Amino acid sequence: MIRAAVHHRADRIDAYAMNEKELHIQLKTQKKDVDEVNLLLGDPYDWTDSLWNFTSISMKISGSDDLYDYWIAVVSPELRRLRYGFQLFNKKESVFFGEKGFREIPPEDIGEYFCFPYMNKADIFTAPEWVKETVWYQIFPERFANGDPALNPEGTLPWASEDPKVNSFFGGDLQGIINHLDYLEDLGITGIYFNPLFTATSNHKYDTIDYFEIDPQFGTKETFKTLVQECKKRGIRVMLDAVFNHSGYHFPPFQDVMKKGKESRYYDWFHLWDYHVETKPKPNYDTFGFVYMMPKLNTENPEVKNYLLESGRYWAKEFEIDAWRLDVANEVDQAFWREFRSAVKTINPDLYILGEIWHDSIPWLKGDQFDAVMNYPFTTNVLRLFAKKDLTVKEFVEDMTKVQHMYPKNINQVTFNLVGSHDTPRILTECEDNKEILKQIYAILLTYYGTPSIYYGDEIGLTGGQDPGCRKCMEWDETKQDQELLEWVKKLISLRKSEPLLANTGTFSFLPSDMSDQSFGYVRANESESVVVLLNTSDKKDKVKVPLEFTDPEAIDLLTGKSVKWKKGKISLDPLEAKIIKIRH
Repeated sequence: MIRAAVHHRADRIDAYAMNEKELHIQLKTQKKDVDEVNLLLGDPYDWTDSLWNFTSISMKISGSDDLYDYWIAVVSPELRRLRYGFQLFNKKESVFFGEKGFREIPPEDIGEYFCFPYMNKADIFTAPEWVKETVWYQIFPERFANGDPALNPEGTLPWASEDPKVNSFFGGDLQGIINHLDYLEDLGITGIYFNPLFTATSNHKYDTIDYFEIDPQFGTKETFKTLVQECKKRGIRVMLDAVFNHSGYHFPPFQDVMKKGKESRYYDWFHLWDYHVETKPKPNYDTFGFVYMMPKLNTENPEVKNYLLESGRYWAKEFEIDAWRLDVANEVDQAFWREFRSAVKTINPDLYILGEIWHDSIPWLKGDQFDAVMNYPFTTNVLRLFAKKDLTVKEFVEDMTKVQHMYPKNINQVTFNLVGSHDTPRILTECEDNKEILKQIYAILLTYYGTPSIYYGDEIGLTGGQDPGCRKCMEWDETKQDQELLEWVKKLISLRKSEPLLANTGTFSFLPSDMSDQSFGYVRANESESVVVLLNTSDKKDKVKVPLEFTDPEAIDLLTGKSVKWKKGKISLDPLEAKIIKIRH
């Protein structure tokens, strides 16, 4: 047995409470090295005649990647406390693994076992329940719809009259969004993620000037309040984008520092390197990237902290927004985010906090900072398989399994899944305009665990390269929209709403990664039924063997409403076909 590959830490990743009664315990072992794992567990205070009382339960493999098997057990300690260890078996040996390492047999000393001291309610990761059933729609406000031309800034171009440039303005505003809420409701959208709305000079508004004002180009606070109210009437949640890592160049405190240097009362609001501010040839202060127009804020400064926290509270209280998306979240100190969570959750305990982090984010997801992060590892793997085609199906399943086990289940259920955004080329362009591939991408996006997001216009086939190409004006002429693609997305959203298993109830598991060299699948299941999602990524037909323990003659493809021919566990898939099969146990 390869003992160096056995991993477990009694932290909030490998041992975590799903709720006040249910504890999940995970173990990682070398792939195909261990045949069986038993979890040995008992109450630390339960002794008889100087011997500790424990029981043994069998652990199950919840997934495998290229290197590891992942084992899981779900237990409910009667008194919400636990000591536990692992007994591992393969054909050559059996060993015990505990907090102090390996032993040949389970030791009598409970100090050798891992400890879960107590399932305190305050320590349990909790995120808003409504997020699990939400389908988001990301709107880049300047490019969605021009509803009030009187607000157009100087130099505004006629709508969609040319491809966007870095500094283009087309007049998108809040009234335009209000005018098209019925479209979003019909699509099935239940949450809108807005790129920044606050006063700024750019078209993207990530260079904030005033964190307490709506940019005049978009409208007034009254218009925004109307927008929020109209969204709530339609069951649509509202998420605002905040940039607390950096301000804009024209942020008044920074302008004061530009004029007064060290004498400015705002000097310590930023990370300045010298007495006087210089922007060229390079800025002599910390910035976002190397952009002198975006000076980094010193969130450890009490005045800065109070200003930004008050902004977070203000929009939550006065406008009853439902969520904050936090830009460049990993570059802001974590002490600030802990205070931010407390500040906004005091206003609305059900408010969703989403961080923009592109890498492993567990330090921010321990219940004291964010509810979720944007799931860019999901994005990367999906694009590599379907669009770039530099992953095999087997590698895709293994990589996605690795991502699945980066976080506990209660975090995965609210993770923000996306395949396109204002920061990436349009998904159809990534697919080289192959709509059938895009339809498959939507099939996985809208049947996967987490909360899915659609970037405006992707559902009707907008194209475009990297910024600014991905920020085209929304196309409102139905004759120029891809109606077939739109109906496909509507169908998938409708299924996600009507089938609870597609919206984070039950269990999730990939089918074996060697099931096929061109198709893959996964199962969402509860005690009475399962939904099997199968996707053939090839332009050739495929016949896959689905290794499930049941064969339901009434199995239905939810996409077509037709019965599925299920011969000896094998199912046929046409080229680039997706099947979503519902089976009753």
